[in-house]
Amino acid sequence: MKYFLLPLGCQMNRSDTERVITVLNNMGCEPTDDENTADIIGVIACSVRQKGIDKVYSRIRKWNTMKRNRNLITFISGCMLPADRVRFIRLFDIVFTMNELPELPDMIRQYGVMTASSSQIPTEEEIVRQINPSANMDRFWAIKPQHISKYEAFIPIQNGCNKFCTYCAVPYTRGREVSRKSDEILTELRQAVEKGYKSITLLGQNVNSYGLDKKGDEMNFAQLLRTIGRYGDECGKEFWVYFTSPHPRDMNDEVIEVISQYRCLAKQIHIPIQSGDDDMLQRMNRKHTLEDYRHIINSIRRMLPTATIFTDIIVGFTGETEEEFENTRKAMIEFKYNMAYIAQYSVRPGAVASTWADDVPKEEKRRRYHVLSQELEKHSYLYNKSLIGTTQKVLVTGDDRKEGYLTGHTEGKIVIRFKSSDHSLVGQIVNVEVTSARPLSIEGNLTE
Repeated sequence: MKYFLLPLGCQMNRSDTERVITVLNNMGCEPTDDENTADIIGVIACSVRQKGIDKVYSRIRKWNTMKRNRNLITFISGCMLPADRVRFIRLFDIVFTMNELPELPDMIRQYGVMTASSSQIPTEEEIVRQINPSANMDRFWAIKPQHISKYEAFIPIQNGCNKFCTYCAVPYTRGREVSRKSDEILTELRQAVEKGYKSITLLGQNVNSYGLDKKGDEMNFAQLLRTIGRYGDECGKEFWVYFTSPHPRDMNDEVIEVISQYRCLAKQIHIPIQSGDDDMLQRMNRKHTLEDYRHIINSIRRMLPTATIFTDIIVGFTGETEEEFENTRKAMIEFKYNMAYIAQYSVRPGAVASTWADDVPKEEKRRRYHVLSQELEKHSYLYNKSLIGTTQKVLVTGDDRKEGYLTGHTEGKIVIRFKSSDHSLVGQIVNVEVTSARPLSIEGNLTE
């Protein structure tokens, strides 16, 4: 049998997909990029944004039409709100949470049992009571991933979230925070390095809360990074370790200091701000102030002077005034991000704010998005210009859109292209002298 997978959403979903691939391959199935030839079609869903769920409904209608002419099994997993799960049970042959992945082969062999009659379909309330997405995660993590990339590996270290930001549905789709065993993490990382992976990202909804649910029995996040850093020094191989996403509430100077001490710990920090206004942060239930966040940025600038800083921002959250938005714009000017992932707020059913008025007009959300995007480009361009004349280590990732050029990114994840048609360089770290800069990217020449 052939299978087609559609991963949606974040890097965690991509990592989950790599374990789904392993399970299907172990069943003797073969992957295909053509859904029209697949016997099994699976979605790794993302309920965090409505756009991701809209994609699911669009595709499942097509796939269910295809069933009229041939045998086809469909399944869905990943991040699912209880309300979405109820609807998906009516549309997909198999619906399961990621911690149930080890049972997928049996589900496929017996598919249809869950949807035998509408009377068997649980209500949203029953699903909330019955489903614990964080339970038995050890069995899921024990599945060896089949990495999609040949040079970039994603390693889950933690699942779930305890923060309950009012705009976010993750605690309801992923469950509560659960830390993975550190020896499993380190084994998976060493295996990736030995296979030649150059970029390794530690994943979790709140990576810097790692170990807090197992105090006294497990490392904390700084200790985990230190252990990885020591291994990087000892093994003699060149690779970069990233992590995403940390929460400002749990970010401390110890983590930043550890990163400064080891060459394999990448000098790039993704630290979401979401808003630059204290009243807005309180409504978002972020549990930190702008001054708390400022301390983190100042520590990064002091201890990691070469580090690039990325962030996440939401514009148009419920009740956001022009003054609150202006404070966010001022924060962007102050912190001079290298990259910001700016989202226009959309209501997520299940999140606390879903009961609040979505009272910022779409046109105003778009305007605020463009204002912040312009600020980002200003600061990114100034930083990128400062790199002209320097030689940067670059992980080559593939062909650039410009013919005859390859593209990649620096240790700080600044996108760069250079003239070359040598595809043997893909997946390698090379030296590139920067010759020109644009907002959000740079260009250079390959050097010896």
